[in-house]
Amino acid sequence: MDKNKRGMALINFKKAQSHLGNVIEMTENGKYCIDVMQQNLAVIGLLKSAHQLLMENHLNSCFIHAMSTSSQAKKNQMIEEILTVSKLANK
Repeated sequence: MDKNKRGMALINFKKAQSHLGNVIEMTENGKYCIDVMQQNLAVIGLLKSAHQLLMENHLNSCFIHAMSTSSQAKKNQMIEEILTVSKLANK
């Protein structure tokens, strides 16, 4: 994985973890619903951004490598993996 993208994804995961802790604490303490939802949306945004970074990196490295092989089975497997992850991301 590209070190820069990995670092950016890791930063987003850590920020999401911190925000999620805030969401849990706010919910436990009965904070105003809108404030909790805003923090929750921040977590979702960070996770989506990290996912996008991981997908970009995967397509630019693992996927390209798999597509350059002569193994049709490997190509099909890689395509199926991308489709599966894309479907899950769009739920």
